[in-house]
Amino acid sequence: MEEFISEFVNAGKRAEPLPVLREADICWELGIWRTIDLREKFNQFFYFPIEAKGVDGRKNFAYMLWDAVSADIIPIYEDDEFKIPLDNTQFVTQYTKADTVILEIVDENENYEYKTVLVPKEFNSEEILQIKLKEAWYIDNLSSQQHVLITGLAITRELYKEISGEKEYIGNVNLFWIPMLNTEVRNHLARKEAYYEDNIANLPSWMQIFSSRMFDSFITREDNRMNRSISDFLSGTDAILESSRIEEKLLNISMDIWEY
Repeated sequence: MEEFISEFVNAGKRAEPLPVLREADICWELGIWRTIDLREKFNQFFYFPIEAKGVDGRKNFAYMLWDAVSADIIPIYEDDEFKIPLDNTQFVTQYTKADTVILEIVDENENYEYKTVLVPKEFNSEEILQIKLKEAWYIDNLSSQQHVLITGLAITRELYKEISGEKEYIGNVNLFWIPMLNTEVRNHLARKEAYYEDNIANLPSWMQIFSSRMFDSFITREDNRMNRSISDFLSGTDAILESSRIEEKLLNISMDIWEY
């Protein structure tokens, strides 16, 4: 019943219109890349529920996004510049391509037989532990205020290699990028609810989560002439301090603006 009510109420929802901007009105702009780690306690509503079918018609962020990609509802891209589009059907087919496994079969006479079988691979949201955002921070002449637009989003999967029977972490990879300024993407996120509060009658949509910035994150890169991320030249505590410095710079720019 709750699933039906949720789908019925949200069916006609639309995202709020994007601000009307002219290039001539933008007097300052900075590109920022940041990461939302789903293992942080505040961000766990992105990760749960982990059931593929969801709970009461609501799914976690990764499954919600995967369903939209599988149904070809939203466009996906290989890069965060949105210059290399991906075919949704081909991507889903390739990602869920069956793995070849060699099974050792022993009969009642202890005769060994090796058989090659194909094991279907399914999308598993438990492998998705980070979300990456690309943002445009800007000041416009009309309002003389600092604003931010999330222009792109990617979900990432951790990669491991097996060495002497043990798994060793080698990094993470972006599955795909989605254009957050795209109308289909924004409307889809506006229709899907997140498990953010206990009151199921007043849950925020995923679009509200992002527009209201209801998440914890850390900066991994800002626009720079060398086109490099913080991790390319710093690590450990130094990388954390550099991320904090960029956050503080954005805050200072906002506080230093005078309105007349």
